Amino acid sequence: QVQLVESGGESVQAGGSLRLSCVASGYTAIDYCMVWFRQAPGREREGVAALDTGRPTRYYADSLKGRFTISQDKAKNTLYLEMNNLKPEDTAMYYCAADTIACGTNWAEYEYSYWGQGTQVTVSS
Repeated sequence: QVQLVESGGESVQAGGSLRLSCVASGYTAIDYCMVWFRQAPGREREGVAALDTGRPTRYYADSLKGRFTISQDKAKNTLYLEMNNLKPEDTAMYYCAADTIACGTNWAEYEYSYWGQGTQVTVSS
C-alpha cells in the first residue's frame, strides 16, 4: 500500500543544480530504508544515496559523494535529493525506493519492495 511519487526532474545545463522530491504515502509508523537510484539508457541501475528514517544514517555512492545530498522532511513525508554541479553523465531516470529494513552495507544491491515511477534528469553541454 506504500506509494512513492518522484518529481523535480528537468533538463539543465552542465554545472547546474536540481532538487528531486519523493513524496511517500500509505506507510506505517516504523523505520524504512529509503534510497535514490538512477538508470541511464543501456546502463545498469545505480544506487545514488540512501537514508534510514529512524536514525541519522546516510549512505552515498563513492563517485557522487560531495555533489549529491540526501535528506528528509518527516512532517511532509518527503525524501529529497540535492544535486549540485551536474554533469552530462548524471543524465538518467531517477527513482526512489523503500523497504521496511534498516539500511545495510548492501543498500545499493538490495531488492526493495516499493518503487516510484521515476523522474527524468537530462544534463546538456
